[in-house]
Amino acid sequence: MSERRPYVAANWKMYKTVEETELFLAEFLPRAGEISGADLVICPSYPSLRTAVELCAQGRVRIAAQNMHEEAVGAFTGEVSAPMLIELGVTGVVLGHSERRTHFAETDEALARKLPAALEAGLEPILCVGETEVERDAGATESVLLRQVTGGLAGVVDGRLADVVIAYEPVWAIGTGRTASPEQAAEAIGHIRRIVAGRSAEAAERLRIIYGGSVKPANAGELLAAEQIDGALVGGASLDSGDFTAIVEAALP
Repeated sequence: MSERRPYVAANWKMYKTVEETELFLAEFLPRAGEISGADLVICPSYPSLRTAVELCAQGRVRIAAQNMHEEAVGAFTGEVSAPMLIELGVTGVVLGHSERRTHFAETDEALARKLPAALEAGLEPILCVGETEVERDAGATESVLLRQVTGGLAGVVDGRLADVVIAYEPVWAIGTGRTASPEQAAEAIGHIRRIVAGRSAEAAERLRIIYGGSVKPANAGELLAAEQIDGALVGGASLDSGDFTAIVEAALP
């Protein structure tokens, strides 16, 4: 692991009610209180954000939302803005997850507006990028990552690039039980870092790039041992406090 501080985030997607959020945090927070070597983030669904923020207020665990609109206010039914999240005490936001891209037609152009809006509001963006199985088989992984990283960061000034967290999540490994090998993940993450270095070598060295895609206790140690990989964005395994704790511990230097 490099000098970059490990970063481990739990993406709960559309799981866990407020009551289930309370139960999870009652189990996880005592364990998290003993961990000081990594940044820990929980990303619940919107209804649980306030509860999660309140329960984590006195500890090291931070709360991020799973999406936001680029505008602060407006006639955008069903959307949530950065100022609304800030008011709740949320500190970060996941942007560009493949499920948002696939099911809700989120584009790189939209993300180019969302990322600077998040940063300006004081939120830490977690930009998700990654290729599909068809794209990988066609040898297009690098070109897809170039398009997504360049497009998503287009609105971010060079001085703020290192304030973004990038999550490399190959779509073919999300929720499928398949996982990129440590070599595949490190190769893709190295490519992402080189893309960012094309704008700022200093930012590329500081920026944290994490891996997501069927991360679980059984493979976390091998994946997170790679020098290029700065942590994990965890989906299904983050729903169990014991499994998530094991992954966090695997990320520690």
